[in-house]
Amino acid sequence: MRTTNLSCGPLPASNPDGATPFRRALPVVAGIALFSAGWSGTANASGYALRDQSATAMGNAFAGATAGADDLSYMFYNPASLARQTGSQIIVGGNAILPNLKIRNGQGSAAVGTPISGNSGGNNAGKNAFVPILYGLLDLQQVFDLDQNVKFGVGVNVPFGLETDYRDGWTGRYYGLESKIRTISVTPTLAWEVLDGLSVAGGLNVQHVDAKLTNAIDFGSIGRAAGIPGSAPTQQDGKAKVSGDDIGYGYNLGILYEPWAGSRVGVAYRSAIHHTLQGDSRFTLDSAGVGAALQTTGRFRDGNATADVTTPESISFGVYHELTDQWAIMGESQFTRWSRFKDLTVEFDNPAQPSSVTEHDWDDTWFFAAGATWRPNGAWTVRGGAAFDQSPIPDRTRTPRIPTDDRYLLSFGTSYKPFPNFTVDFSYMHVFSKDGSIDLSASDQGSPLAGNFSGESAMDANVLALQIQWKF
Repeated sequence: MRTTNLSCGPLPASNPDGATPFRRALPVVAGIALFSAGWSGTANASGYALRDQSATAMGNAFAGATAGADDLSYMFYNPASLARQTGSQIIVGGNAILPNLKIRNGQGSAAVGTPISGNSGGNNAGKNAFVPILYGLLDLQQVFDLDQNVKFGVGVNVPFGLETDYRDGWTGRYYGLESKIRTISVTPTLAWEVLDGLSVAGGLNVQHVDAKLTNAIDFGSIGRAAGIPGSAPTQQDGKAKVSGDDIGYGYNLGILYEPWAGSRVGVAYRSAIHHTLQGDSRFTLDSAGVGAALQTTGRFRDGNATADVTTPESISFGVYHELTDQWAIMGESQFTRWSRFKDLTVEFDNPAQPSSVTEHDWDDTWFFAAGATWRPNGAWTVRGGAAFDQSPIPDRTRTPRIPTDDRYLLSFGTSYKPFPNFTVDFSYMHVFSKDGSIDLSASDQGSPLAGNFSGESAMDANVLALQIQWKF
């Protein structure tokens, strides 16, 4: 992604190779090399969000999740749905996310014009992942014999995450090799049915983030710009790695209303959560000694780094309507404020290494879904749905770390209830993504050191979800 101009004065005039484009940027190369593509990557929803938090809801492509309340797992989408559950219970399960990500027609060159040779990044840069889910409900009304319908629930989820890995030596290596971000969120929640058919809820969101990014560094081009003898652009690569973690806090709110039997509407809000990631920056130098020569200026030295990252807030609207005792239809929309992610500022404890500012300039997004449910008998339920998930990434800031575009979801699922207190849910979803264009230029403000890179991304994914519900 493009970075802001961090001009720090000229390089030595001894450079004989016309490397003027580098002069204002060399002192911050470490920051640019480390964070040129930001804290995001291939996930199973827009941006780096993970929508897959319920095998039941996934069967409808998450249509009506804010109004559904089919089981305890719907508390992730609307905490007020807890009030419609009866009896203490738990749900355990998870999702297997199997993506297929390729970069096609990749071409690159250094800022001085030297072609960047390399492989295509591998047959699949997407990494298979398992996303666990866990929910627990304590029926306070039942346990304490209360007059009021009050429920306490806890969810353990992975609401944001990604993992992509391109092969070493690929053409776009200066814009990204490995990208990994994982979150774990714990949400204790209290729900109360204030009036017949009307429930409200609120909960705390405690979220841990752990992140790691790597990419190659073109020490040959940097050395050529600094006038170091023997420097060969694109032929003397090193590597940069940064990792960090943090715990942040937010909240969830929800309202669920049933104006008449079999019809519900729901509204839910999930707050933004601010994180200050603290961790390490590590450099691997090239074997030719160019990076070691550059270290004499104080740059490219291992140390600590911090970066502020805010996961976005969202507001969801859901409707659910039973046509008959066997058939129901539902719809969903969600607005996510990805525009919070305008840039990433990284600060290093090394005084010779100025802060790096990486532009993202993401857009707010909408998600829309429609689905239907069929209950042929008391033991079986069959679901289906389709959805559109808008990408927040403008074409001008798309990079190999998160190269996908708008997504389309198609899913089906089934529930089997062999006993009154035991249910098994299974769902399958296929994710289609529009091909995304990548066009990154060394002439972009502040990013000459990663060179030029262009290509097209192609992505699709299969998701399998399984969960078990047990009522005490």
